[in-house]
Amino acid sequence: MPWFAYLFIVLALIIGAVIGFFLSQRYFKRYLEKNPPINEKMVRAMMTQMGRKPSEKQVRQVMASMNQYK
Repeated sequence: MPWFAYLFIVLALIIGAVIGFFLSQRYFKRYLEKNPPINEKMVRAMMTQMGRKPSEKQVRQVMASMNQYK
């Protein structure tokens, strides 16, 4: 196989990786818009479902612990 055939294969792989990166980034942004990460309202709802009356301090502690791992 001539050297330019290898060049085309390498270029095709690089171009495919770049296009795949931008498409996956676009998909992920769209997914986060439709399914936002957890917020304070969701934390309050979960604590209420567990039978606890959440205070503002507890909600902020849960949010701080979740944001710590981002």
